Amino acid sequence: MSTASTNAGARRGMKIDLHVLGPILALVALIGIGIALNSNFLSYGNITNVLARSAFIGIIAVGMTFVITAGGLDLSVGSMAAFIAGLMILCMNLLVPSMGQSLGVILIGIAVALAAGLVAGAINGLLVTRAGIEAFIVTLGTMGIYRSLVTWLADGGTLSLDYGMRELYRPVYYDGILGVSWPIIVFAIVAILGEIVMRHTAFGRHCAAIGSNETVARYSTVAVTRVKTLTYILLGCLVGVAVVMYVPRLGSASASTGLLWELEAIAAVIIGGTVLKGGFGRVWGTVVGVLILSLIGNILNLTDMVSPYLNGAIQGVIIILAVVLQRKGSTAT
Repeated sequence: MSTASTNAGARRGMKIDLHVLGPILALVALIGIGIALNSNFLSYGNITNVLARSAFIGIIAVGMTFVITAGGLDLSVGSMAAFIAGLMILCMNLLVPSMGQSLGVILIGIAVALAAGLVAGAINGLLVTRAGIEAFIVTLGTMGIYRSLVTWLADGGTLSLDYGMRELYRPVYYDGILGVSWPIIVFAIVAILGEIVMRHTAFGRHCAAIGSNETVARYSTVAVTRVKTLTYILLGCLVGVAVVMYVPRLGSASASTGLLWELEAIAAVIIGGTVLKGGFGRVWGTVVGVLILSLIGNILNLTDMVSPYLNGAIQGVIIILAVVLQRKGSTAT
C-alpha cells in the first residue's frame, strides 16, 4: 500500500462525523451560552424545571423516532394529547360521585389515557397501512379531528379536573425519587427502552429496513404492514403516557393543550440525526434533540435578547436547517 493511500485512510479515520457529534456539540454550546448569559442557568431548580417540562415532548419524540425511521410521519400527536387529556379528565370527574376522590379514580383515568392513545395510534396506523393513504394526509386529518373533539368536549372552554382529585394527582408530576420528579424518571426509562428496542431488536431493524426501502423489506420477509402499524400504535401509547404525566401539572385541558407538540417532537427527532425520509433512527439522538429545544426555550425565557414568543419560529428554522444538512450529507456521501 502506498504512503499516499495510507495517509488518506488516516485522514478519513481522524475525520469527525458531525452527523453523530453535531447534536452533542450543539448541546454543549447551548449549555455554555446559558451559563454565560445567566448565573442561575445551572441551578438545581432551573435544570429540573427544564427536564420536567421537556419530558412530555421527549416521551412522544421517542415514539416519533420509530414512526419516522420506518418512513412514516404523525402530525396529530399534539391534538391527540389534548383529546386524550380531555377524555381522561371527563372520565375521572364522572367517577368521583360514585367512587369518591380516590386512587382508584386515578388508576382508571390512567387506563383510559393509555387505551385512548393505543386506539388513536391504531387508527392512524391502519389508515396508513391498510387503507393506503399517505401518512401526511391521514395525520393532518386526525389532527383536525382530535382538536375539534376536545374543543367540543370542553364546549369551547376548558375541562378542569375535580379540585380534590387534582390535589390527589399532583404528586405524579411534582414528586419523585431523590429530588428527581416522576416525569423525568419516566422519560429516562422510555428513552432507555426505546434505544434498546431500536438497536438490539428485530423490530428496530425492521423499522430501519422499511424506511430504507419498503419493497426490498417485503422481499426480505419483513411484515411491513404489521411493523408500520405497530410504530403508530407505539407512538399513540407514548402520547397516552405523556398525558398521564401532564394532566397533574395543570389539571385541565382545552383546545390549546398540546399546541405545536408535533412540531417540537419532529424537530427533536430530526435534530437528533434521524433521517426524515426514513431508514435510520437513533433514540439517544432524539433525547439530545429534546434537550436542545428545551434549552433554547429556557435561554429565551432567562434573557431578553429574543422574545420567547418566537420559540416556535426558531424551532421551525431548526427543522429546515436540519433537513438541509441531512440532504447535503447524503449528497456528499
